[in-house]
Amino acid sequence: MDKPQIVAACRQSVPYTVFSAKWIPGSSRIVVLGSRPKGTGVISVWRYHAGELELVKEHDKSHALRCGTFGASSKAPRTFATGDADGRICIYDVERWDTPTYMTRGHTKAIAAMAGVAGSNPACGAPELVTGSEDGCVHVWDPRQKGRPVASLVAEGDDAPQCWSVAFGNAFNADERCVAAGYASGDIKLYDLRMNTVTWETNVSNGVVSLQFDRPDIPMNKLVAATLEGHLHTFDMRTFNQAQGYAGLDTHFKDNFTVWDVAHMPQDRDVLMTGNGNGSMSLYHYKYPSQRWRETDAGKIGVVGEMEKLQNMAFSSQPIKSLDWSPDKRGALLWTSFDQTVSVGVVTRLKEVW
Repeated sequence: MDKPQIVAACRQSVPYTVFSAKWIPGSSRIVVLGSRPKGTGVISVWRYHAGELELVKEHDKSHALRCGTFGASSKAPRTFATGDADGRICIYDVERWDTPTYMTRGHTKAIAAMAGVAGSNPACGAPELVTGSEDGCVHVWDPRQKGRPVASLVAEGDDAPQCWSVAFGNAFNADERCVAAGYASGDIKLYDLRMNTVTWETNVSNGVVSLQFDRPDIPMNKLVAATLEGHLHTFDMRTFNQAQGYAGLDTHFKDNFTVWDVAHMPQDRDVLMTGNGNGSMSLYHYKYPSQRWRETDAGKIGVVGEMEKLQNMAFSSQPIKSLDWSPDKRGALLWTSFDQTVSVGVVTRLKEVW
């Protein structure tokens, strides 16, 4: 049986450091966020056409841009939220990038991570953004309400660990919703927004640079955390045990490089890609156990499955910083590297694997 292949269709160099790039849903365009050498920010929009990326427009910003999301955006008008090095959150109409339609300074230090939810699915509650910052705080925002966050995990003390990653989950109706936050200390915290409390926390020993639920708009199923020192942690979130928490699997890369990003394919939540510190990308398929829990004297305990590596391919001499699967085209992938490049490609032969 032939293995899936990760094929690069084009590779575009840019004159700035790229921190993130996202497909604009429903189009062949992408938005790229980065930092100029002098520390200012840049937003550029590119169109993928005939195997090449063509620059559509570019706007400079006062501060470096670290992260962004379409997650809280409705289909019309399509909006994009960004977080910058000055702690500001901005929301832009995708047809007007010069001036934000919403702006607030939500953190005292740089925003390191951002996620959005419910923008295209009103049945799953209000559109919301979550931001994690180097000030150690996590804030949840309703873009319809300017000013204060609607919920917060506030850092305590001057030596509080930085928050490097955030993710929404459990947003399967208008009442349920949670936020997972990963920290430089290796802590992972699960915050239930309905109960307004931390319901679970663990420590994975290494700084958590990327977090993602396999899908945010279903009852919690799997949470994956990528870390420093080459670890990829997978938690089965269907069965919680008061003594042991959630069952977990640690996939370790032997070269101990940072796993910079993890991204589940929207069309198949059990397929995921990692962006690695050695310039490679790794494609995995999660295989469920025959039974996802077992009965013990301490109650039900979750049983975690296996991560099957389907492919690993190198594309750069520098780390792969960000990944984004196309929401519209199965297998289409966008990635960025610290060598100041943006690439578009496709993963082939996925259906032949299972």
